[in-house]
Amino acid sequence: MSQHVAILTGAFGSGKTTACLRLIDLARQSGLECAGVVCPGHFDGATKIGIDVCDVRTDERRPLADVDDRPAALRTTRYRFDAGAMAWGAAILDTACPCDILVVDELGPLELERGQGWVNALDVLRDGRFRLAVVVVRPELVPIFRRLLPDASAPILEPESFENQIERLVRCASAANRAK
Repeated sequence: MSQHVAILTGAFGSGKTTACLRLIDLARQSGLECAGVVCPGHFDGATKIGIDVCDVRTDERRPLADVDDRPAALRTTRYRFDAGAMAWGAAILDTACPCDILVVDELGPLELERGQGWVNALDVLRDGRFRLAVVVVRPELVPIFRRLLPDASAPILEPESFENQIERLVRCASAANRAK
């Protein structure tokens, strides 16, 4: 299966997860099989108070992280992660491929700086049993991601052009799917 990896990046609140959800919707409309994890936030009004993890294939969802400062084995400056939900997400990634579209939302400081969280996603990406993988990576972590998963052709998708780029990627994956 030919593979292509795209890096979806942008600042907090720039619409990365929304872009992933749009990609999944467009891909499904085109008859493509989608798998992986997407992590929509949950809000109290306009304030983000946590993150869920959703299995792209089944739409099953679990609470992944809360915004707080309580101690935890898995945490970043802002979020405290649920170890069980993180393990569930890792298991989803382990069984996501083969698929047409693989979504990994996101590889962040836990994975790229500390070797925790969904580090198995790097092996899944290296294995390449997908037509297209879209990986959410914060702008400041893109150089680390590129070192861990070198692919000089991996385009960077940014907020100002998410919609056009996502539509083009789905068209390409759909054309490759028809050609198989």
